[in-house]
Amino acid sequence: MENVPEATPQELRVLDRIGNPLNVRLACQTRPTGDVEVIPLLPPTATARDGFPKPAALQGEEREIAVMFADLRAFTEFSEKKLPYDVVFVLNRYFAYMGAAVENAGGHLDKFIGDGVMALFGTKSDVAAGARAALAAAKSMSERLADLNGQLSGELEEPLRIGIGIHAGPAIIGEMGYGAATGLTAIGDTVNTASRLEAMTKEFGAQLVFSEDVAREAGVQTKGLAVREITVRGRKEGVKVFVAEDASSLDLAGGTASG
Repeated sequence: MENVPEATPQELRVLDRIGNPLNVRLACQTRPTGDVEVIPLLPPTATARDGFPKPAALQGEEREIAVMFADLRAFTEFSEKKLPYDVVFVLNRYFAYMGAAVENAGGHLDKFIGDGVMALFGTKSDVAAGARAALAAAKSMSERLADLNGQLSGELEEPLRIGIGIHAGPAIIGEMGYGAATGLTAIGDTVNTASRLEAMTKEFGAQLVFSEDVAREAGVQTKGLAVREITVRGRKEGVKVFVAEDASSLDLAGGTASG
C-alpha cells in the first residue's frame, strides 16, 4: 500500500457506497508509484452489480449446518419400463413434493442429482435450528411421498420408496459453480457423511438414517429407534446413527436424545 497514492474523495465515496474494506482500491482510479501486488476481486466481464459485497455465506465461510441427501429407491428399474414422458412426469411430481417439504421446513434446496435431492439446513440460523428443520423436512417428505403414491397408484406397479440421510457438523458453504450453474452449496466431511448415511438406508432397509450429532443438536426423542455404529470412508472414528424405518413416525417433540 505504500506504493499506492491515497484515494481521492471521489474514489472514497464509491468504496464507501459498496462497503469495501480499507485495503481495497478501484483499479481504474489507482496509479501505483512503485511495484505492487494485487488480488483481482472481479473478472473483466463483471458488471456494476457484481461490485457490491455479498453476504458472508455466499462469499464462502465455514460454519455448522445440517446436510440432507434423499434418493429414490429402484427408480432406474421404473424408468426402464416407462415411456420418457411418464418418467419425467413422475420425477417432476416427486421433486415438487420433496422440494416443498424442504422449503417449508426452512431448508435450502442445493441441487437435484438424477433422482436424488441435496438440501442444506441452518445456513441462515444455527446448527441446532438446522438439525430440527432437517428432521422436520424428512418427516414431511415421508408423509408427502405417501400422498403422492396414493395419487399415482394407478400408474405405479409398486409405491415409490425413498432413503434419507442427515448429518450435522462443520462445512464450507458459498456460491460455487460456473455461469448459470452457480449456486449456494456446501463441501466437506459433513456433506460426505450425510451422503454415506443416505446410502446406508439401503443396507438397513429403512427410510431415514441420521447421526447422533443431528439428534443431539435437534434435541429430539430417539427412544424406540434402532441404533447402529457405522464407519465412513475417510473418517478415523465411527459414526453413531439412529435408524427410522418410517420417517413419518418421528417424534419431533423436545426431549433428550438417548440410545
